[in-house]
Amino acid sequence: MLRRILRFLLPMAITMTPTPAATSNTAPDAAGAPIVIAHRGASAYLPEHTLAAKAMAHAMGADFLEQDVVLTRDGQAIVLHDLYLEGLTDVARRFPDRARADGRWYAIDFSLSEIRTLRLHERRNPATGQPIFPERFPAEADLFRIHTLEDELSLIRGLNRSTGRTAGIYVELKHPAWHIAEGLDPVPIVMRELDRAGYRGLEDHVYIQCFEPDTLKRLHEEIGTRIPLIQLIGENAWSPDLSVDFERMRTREGLAAVAEYAHGIGPWIGQIHEGLDDTGAHRTTRLVADAHAAGLLVHPYTFRRDALPEGFEDFDALLRFFLVDQRVEGIFTDHPDLAVRFRRGLIGDDQPK
Repeated sequence: MLRRILRFLLPMAITMTPTPAATSNTAPDAAGAPIVIAHRGASAYLPEHTLAAKAMAHAMGADFLEQDVVLTRDGQAIVLHDLYLEGLTDVARRFPDRARADGRWYAIDFSLSEIRTLRLHERRNPATGQPIFPERFPAEADLFRIHTLEDELSLIRGLNRSTGRTAGIYVELKHPAWHIAEGLDPVPIVMRELDRAGYRGLEDHVYIQCFEPDTLKRLHEEIGTRIPLIQLIGENAWSPDLSVDFERMRTREGLAAVAEYAHGIGPWIGQIHEGLDDTGAHRTTRLVADAHAAGLLVHPYTFRRDALPEGFEDFDALLRFFLVDQRVEGIFTDHPDLAVRFRRGLIGDDQPK
């Protein structure tokens, strides 16, 4: 496994025409294998961002395990996708009077000790209480808990040691500007955690991702991190309060600007594949080609067998379009086992079958 990852990473470090941040990147290489990033762990099979989901993803052969990070009131980094706790936990029952005026329970309003009392379950719609993915792990099973980033890094390092297979980490800084406005800066907190755990650069199998370019620029220019940085790309309509123009970011000029501080992009798959035209052919944007021309890696999100985009009859067809036709360097998926199996069929794999 390590040999395969290095086969992919080393050409990135030596063959790229220089731009300030993209000197360690390259477009797909004939010898390179696309990486499989377990989106919130093996989240198609176990509730997202649980230690169980991360252990399962590791066992399935994922190359990287994703960590979304937010802060508690006492400045502890926890692994949680959202700023708020309802929809995934029993916070409304345990702390009925702690919601803000908008009716939401924010993680930053709770201490770590309080967070640890919550039971975590499969994601539900907060308005209806119904599971987002009805065929996944039973949503009524409150078997899990929220954990810290430190806990998760310890688990992954332990599994790497006990199995002899190295899985990397892929950390997202969630809403750093919002946290700073609330009085807590997640950047130094998370960077200290990574440093203590030995994640300091490309060779340590680690990425940092964020939707906010100012945070990535700070990491690149002020902090001078050697960790590869990925600029996540959303839609302007998703975050109207975020002062980022994602439409411009997807232009050639915008991507050239991203390459000044980041090593790659993490676009939504709908920004690459726009459905079918009147003849039934795939409608594809130039985003991947333009990103590669700028020297950027492309790691799109999110690949789900139970939420296929228009125009794909099955999960393998979706993977084939992105990994073979578009030649992206990696994918975020809730189904790491299926992606690893598909890749093995394409290029072979030195992992145990």
